[in-house]
Amino acid sequence: MQISLTNHSPRTIHWLRYAAPQAFVPLADRLIPWLFSVAALLVIAGLYIGLLRAPTDFQQGDAYRIIFIHVPAAWLSMVIYVVMAFWSGVGLVLNTRLSAMMASALAPTGALFTFLALLTGALWGKPTWGAWWVWDARLTSELILLFLYIGFMALQAAIADPRRADRAGAVVALVGVVNVPVIYFSVQWWNTLHQGSSVSLRSAPTMATLMLQGMLIMTLALWAYAAGAVLQRLRAIVLERERHADWVQHYLGARV
Repeated sequence: MQISLTNHSPRTIHWLRYAAPQAFVPLADRLIPWLFSVAALLVIAGLYIGLLRAPTDFQQGDAYRIIFIHVPAAWLSMVIYVVMAFWSGVGLVLNTRLSAMMASALAPTGALFTFLALLTGALWGKPTWGAWWVWDARLTSELILLFLYIGFMALQAAIADPRRADRAGAVVALVGVVNVPVIYFSVQWWNTLHQGSSVSLRSAPTMATLMLQGMLIMTLALWAYAAGAVLQRLRAIVLERERHADWVQHYLGARV
């Protein structure tokens, strides 16, 4: 398949055209059902491997199985924030409407995964550390990440003008992105209760193959869900902000 921005042959994909809201919405309509379907299938496969096939850990017993939700949720909480900050920066510098709307659409899903990471971490910490919560460096910086997401959404909701709200939110997102490397490297920079990474690009995994397979499949499942949820929310934001445009009226009329 040829990908080009200048060649006008039928096989060409003009990626930049999807930066226009009226071109993005039909694309989202096609992608959302597929993403949610893939997410559901991967969740079933990941939980089957993680809960039924993966061996019991010799130190933590079956309590460790929370990692099949906790670890993917924690990864996504950080990645989504970085992506949100990126699109906020693009919208702030280039004044592109869809970029700012993408950042707004990412925030609730990022906050959801951050909360899920904290909740499952507490459920894991009680049998492992004997406490639901400790002011550990990684836990504290992850909690700060949740506050950053909430602050981003609250600030945007407090400003009536969408353009001003986008700019104010972008500043929060860009300033807060410095917290992401703090979360990631906290177990290396400080002496913390939280265990180090079991999966690293620089070394072999320190977990059984079935454990790793289950965790990676669940990661893909949550990725697919996150993509579908963000596109669904972005579509709603686009239709709300562009509601007076002729193409929105035509789009909504065609769906009735």
